[in-house]
Amino acid sequence: MYIHAGFCPCCEQDVTFESSEDWYRDHLLCPNCQSLVRERAVALILNELVPNWRTKRIHESSPADRGISRKLRLGAPRYIASYFFPDRQPGEFVGHLRNEDLERQTFYDETFDLVVTLDVMEHLFHPAKAYMEIYRTLCAGGFYIHTFPIRKWLVDGSTPRAEQKSDGTVEFLVLPPEYHGSPTGTSLVTFDYGYDIARQIAGWAPFDVRVIRFWDQRHGIIGEYTEVIVCRKQG
Repeated sequence: MYIHAGFCPCCEQDVTFESSEDWYRDHLLCPNCQSLVRERAVALILNELVPNWRTKRIHESSPADRGISRKLRLGAPRYIASYFFPDRQPGEFVGHLRNEDLERQTFYDETFDLVVTLDVMEHLFHPAKAYMEIYRTLCAGGFYIHTFPIRKWLVDGSTPRAEQKSDGTVEFLVLPPEYHGSPTGTSLVTFDYGYDIARQIAGWAPFDVRVIRFWDQRHGIIGEYTEVIVCRKQG
């Protein structure tokens, strides 16, 4: 049983973090806002790098209704959330969500100051296209702050797990299929990313890239896969 008094950077409250499970990434929740470890990590980095984020133009893809996503939605008037609905028109609103494929976005160039995704990039078939699109939609000096699991045993290269054929079918490559929970159900893992990912991202799009790791008990950011990946568009 893990118990530690601290401060949640999502809801900005003094709380006691508790978990009876050893897999802190999904079980060490904030008792107040239900934020996960990775959400608190993004909130902490966001407050440090973009302290005036409430005034910024923000795009978040695939948000959950808790933690950092709720903080952004309620705190930033120019926040827009998107999700990909393949059977709907690109750019169309489905409720409060704009239908956007990260690999083929309908936003104009330099629309945003900040883009945020949490555990999205490992579910895309063509991440290089997504990074280029995010780069395109960011203004000069803008940030892309995001998370995905970085496999510590992959030191020499990221490994595709599945690819999509021209007819839409999916072929699994060597490794068996793996699925993660998502706001709408489950999503197939298409890539395992390794520690070379900062260099790989910079090869996909001309970002400056940082990978930030944590063991921060005060903010409830401990355990496996705590990395936050920060990309900045020069300007």
